[in-house]
Amino acid sequence: MLIFNLKIAFRNLLKYKGFSLINIGGLAIGMTCCLMLLLYVNYEWSYDKQFRNIDRIYAVCKNYKASGETLTYGATSDALPQLLGPSSVQNIPQVEFASRIARRWGILFNYGQNSYKRNVYFVDPSFLKILDYRFIKGNPATALTDPNAILITESTAKSLFGTTDPIGKSLKLDNRKYLHVTAVIADPPKNQTYKFDVLLTWALLEQESPWLAGTDWGSGFCNTVIQLKNPDDFKAADAQIRKMISTHQPKSKAEAFLFPLKKSHLYDNFENGRATGGKIDQVKLFLFLAFCVLLIACINYMNLSTARSEKRAREVGVRKTLGSSRRSIALQFFAESLLLSFLAIGIAFVLTEAALPYFNNLLDIQMLISYSSITLWATLLLLLLFTGFVAGSYPAFYLSSFVPVKVLKGFNGAGRSSLPLRRILVVLQFGFSICMIISAIIIYNQIHFIEQKPLGFDQNNLVQVERSGSLKTRSKAELFKAELLKAGVISSATEMSNGLTNGGDNSSAFEWPGKFADEIIVMNYRATGFNFMKTIGAKMLLGRDFSEKFAMDSSAVILNESTVKAMRLKQPLGTRIRWDKAVFTVIGVVKDYNYESTAFKVSPTLFFSAYKETNVMLFRLNPTQNLSRSIQKIRDIGAAINPAYPTDIQFIDQNMADKFSNERTMGVLSNLFGGFAIFISCLGLLGLVLYIAEQRKKEISIRKVLGADMKNILMLLNRDFIKLILYSNLIAFPVAYIFSTNWLQKYDYRIAVSVWPFFLAASISLLITLLTISIQTFKIAASNPADALKHE
Repeated sequence: MLIFNLKIAFRNLLKYKGFSLINIGGLAIGMTCCLMLLLYVNYEWSYDKQFRNIDRIYAVCKNYKASGETLTYGATSDALPQLLGPSSVQNIPQVEFASRIARRWGILFNYGQNSYKRNVYFVDPSFLKILDYRFIKGNPATALTDPNAILITESTAKSLFGTTDPIGKSLKLDNRKYLHVTAVIADPPKNQTYKFDVLLTWALLEQESPWLAGTDWGSGFCNTVIQLKNPDDFKAADAQIRKMISTHQPKSKAEAFLFPLKKSHLYDNFENGRATGGKIDQVKLFLFLAFCVLLIACINYMNLSTARSEKRAREVGVRKTLGSSRRSIALQFFAESLLLSFLAIGIAFVLTEAALPYFNNLLDIQMLISYSSITLWATLLLLLLFTGFVAGSYPAFYLSSFVPVKVLKGFNGAGRSSLPLRRILVVLQFGFSICMIISAIIIYNQIHFIEQKPLGFDQNNLVQVERSGSLKTRSKAELFKAELLKAGVISSATEMSNGLTNGGDNSSAFEWPGKFADEIIVMNYRATGFNFMKTIGAKMLLGRDFSEKFAMDSSAVILNESTVKAMRLKQPLGTRIRWDKAVFTVIGVVKDYNYESTAFKVSPTLFFSAYKETNVMLFRLNPTQNLSRSIQKIRDIGAAINPAYPTDIQFIDQNMADKFSNERTMGVLSNLFGGFAIFISCLGLLGLVLYIAEQRKKEISIRKVLGADMKNILMLLNRDFIKLILYSNLIAFPVAYIFSTNWLQKYDYRIAVSVWPFFLAASISLLITLLTISIQTFKIAASNPADALKHE
């Protein structure tokens, strides 16, 4: 029976080639969008789930209570004391392994005559017991037991050694110390929290940084990952972890706690110490979007299938007269739906595979289709069955309901009850699409707003170079600046403790006149060189910048606006601020500038003139010089002064642009799949046009015979469809408003939801509707009335 139904379905598919092509195309586009979104959702959902013991692996986060609020430092924040990891293994029975992690970017390695900068993690040997990376060469048990051992990724091995076996080879660290390669692992995928090029031992970090030995439970400069002996041990282990800092430092306002590593990527927003969401909200949104696009494609199939109802009505009538049951006829239409869904999902799979490289490049991700995955094939099967049954349900039940006597006499009375339901489907279909258009417009406007919002400093023609090698000495650094100024490459230069767009250090140990006894405010602080504000283009509101003309600037401080407000200073200049045992005098107030994101408020920040603590040089390029020649000149002068270290130049505007990648991803996906949804909806609208045109073909012909012109006929048919689109807008407007308002709430600086995105979406939907309907209606209205009336 099934084979027989499939044969009939295949014959009908070939008989009505145009309809079949539109049907399969609509389903294929919908399934492609759905598959692509599901792949992206799976990519985000599978973050860190590649590890075998992921259910027992926890990141250690930290809550810090300050002025009635609880600030949370997440899984990748370098905010934990180094003593916590070893102490947890020794004192908490439920902890099996713990590893400290200290991240360092752009560490120099030398092999032969070549120099390379790589991102490094300093870790304990247990790091490899907790996270089971795939080893290409070497032994996981012994890879990091030697303090001078180095573990590298596969891509790092190829760039350093080519096809030569790297095991046992020596690499020079920072032109000073030889390390030997003990292992090579496969490159960690992009959807992992811990991304690195090189692993070095914690013992080596202790050798290189003697100050570590003097740190206590109040110091925070690393993060920690822990593996429990049993997943059921979480509550007991977490309770003991929470007490560790206060046990060793009773006055501390900090509290460590365990957070599942598998959730740390998706649940990265915390409020008052509790996870409140994060990227999981975006994942849920795209999952819902995938369902909506697929549902729109299914509705489109229903509309197009029932649009052929007059042609299939006599077939149904004859089959019922010959003894076919309604059940067998319904199964026939389900078989057709499944056949078309099978062909569509095959095309969708090919389109998805073809589009995947472009999609990965667009979003800078690394999605792959795993053909050996049972989940993949199960998803495709479920998608096929869902689409086949949902898309085929209405045509099957509707067409199989025809009464033989009525349809064999003529189709006029058959199926009229279906029209309200079909119109409801079109209203819902366009409602989804309009909602997506409005949301996409508002998302785009918000992204544009935060990208165009003034930063408070001039990011153009501003670059930064790491102080490494001989540039760590003041004399060489000053020579470097002098040579660049002499060559006319730069107009000004300064130094900073960290990259201008990077997160820096913070403390709550500042004291100032008028501070409340129990007041705790966490403030950022930065070490800078002279002329810092001038170089970055920030505006001084009061006082002056740091300058070599003033010998006492080593005990001076500059505050930003947010700090002045937080400290409630009415006359900030001359105010004396105590930090530990040192006292600093306020010499200036700088206008708030955004170094993280213009979507969020600027944190209170204090700037100190501390040349020895700066690690980065900032250069303002001369705008009158050719950019590429200026960059090459910086490299040439850098190579002459600091030959052992390559001059790595970073553009500040590019670093700022990278901070909006998440919002940009959302904007791209919303626009892309919203456009596809509209296209599929137009196909569904075409189905309804064809259906109504068939229903009213004789009416139109009679009107033409009686003298109606083309304009009147077009207005007659368009009027009903315009009503449907207006209903769609009425449904979509409140839904889009609620979604957009909720989405905007996460930003400190956001646009107001205005009327014009709704007006624009309504205009687009009406324009598309008029074009779609008018083209088809024109063909019917232009036809010869005799063709429709010759049998009357």
